[in-house]
Amino acid sequence: MVFFKGGGWRHGEGRPGYKRRRTVLISILDKMVVTDLARTLAAVLSVIVVIIVSRKLIKILEKVIEGSVSNETLLSIVGLNMITAAITFLPVSLFMAVLMVLGRMYREQEMSAIFSAGGGAGTLYRSVLLLVMPLTVASAGLSFYIGPWAEATVQQLMLKDEKTAGVRGISAGRFSEYQQGDLVFYVESINKDKKMQQVFVQHRRGGNLAIVNADTGWLENRPEGLYMVLAQGQRVQGVLGKTHYVVEEFDQYGIRLEEKDATVVFDQEATTTGMLWGSSVIKDIAELQRRFSIPAGVLFLSLLAVPLAQTSPRTGVFGNLLTAFLIYFSYGNLVRVSHSWVVKGQIPVWLGGFWLYLFLLIVTGALLIKFYGWRFVRLKISAKVTR
Repeated sequence: MVFFKGGGWRHGEGRPGYKRRRTVLISILDKMVVTDLARTLAAVLSVIVVIIVSRKLIKILEKVIEGSVSNETLLSIVGLNMITAAITFLPVSLFMAVLMVLGRMYREQEMSAIFSAGGGAGTLYRSVLLLVMPLTVASAGLSFYIGPWAEATVQQLMLKDEKTAGVRGISAGRFSEYQQGDLVFYVESINKDKKMQQVFVQHRRGGNLAIVNADTGWLENRPEGLYMVLAQGQRVQGVLGKTHYVVEEFDQYGIRLEEKDATVVFDQEATTTGMLWGSSVIKDIAELQRRFSIPAGVLFLSLLAVPLAQTSPRTGVFGNLLTAFLIYFSYGNLVRVSHSWVVKGQIPVWLGGFWLYLFLLIVTGALLIKFYGWRFVRLKISAKVTR
């Protein structure tokens, strides 16, 4: 009730003694559920990502020990793998987060207070979808654009490290082979600036052989590729089996170790969405459907989790998490099986994995009927029919 300073009431704001009804966009319950969901999601996703990336880290460390991956790119590869793992496991993390938060509310009798105040499944869906809908949009961007970029970057780093693996193996006091034995290096010492002292190089190309001795040497990236630059030395060049050799003195001499690739062929997971979108190849279409499964899983699994979270207050802490694990395990396998069926042509391309989300909607509807009770649903349907 709003008054003027001199008394009276404003037109359209209600007479004195009457209160206007205000529409609340976000209720206290919505804020509580969204906050709990966000915290639980962050915790669950962090644990899953750490477990998955730890397993991959073991394989990466093996390659570091072998020399096919450099120490400088190790952290970059691990960080990019964390991004791809977070995108892949976002649906299951949100699914478990919804079950854990709503299950706790059932155990602590908070749901009884909500239902006694006239709330129902619609009230819960409203609170959950305030977080789920933005996450669905964000996961679509992550799956279609950020994920392929991360995969492509990892493959570029791995390819670059594999090409320079022999060069990184150069160490003081031992011979190192490169280019399948066509290049042999020996370095007496390497200072803190990674400058090599007293360098010996044997370079073989076809029937030609060159022996190079230099006072210093270093690696240098140029537009044409990676070079070993030698300074203040001597080169002896000739043909194997012949006695004629040419001896040259030089101030600087460069040996190309790695040529720049014009193009890099990526796996399908690293191919950009724009390239896949206009393709008519079955594998490309199947890859697009796999990327679509991330935002679809975020949305449809969250819809399923709301009625699935209904538990008795006497239920243990884990509630329906075992059932949820079995559901997601089956869902994940069906997504992979559907992808395989599309690639092999066993099901139509237009059907793809969409039948799976229709099945999830049917299961969600059945659980909602169980949530309200068959008798209540039957009465509601009969009341609408008789209108």
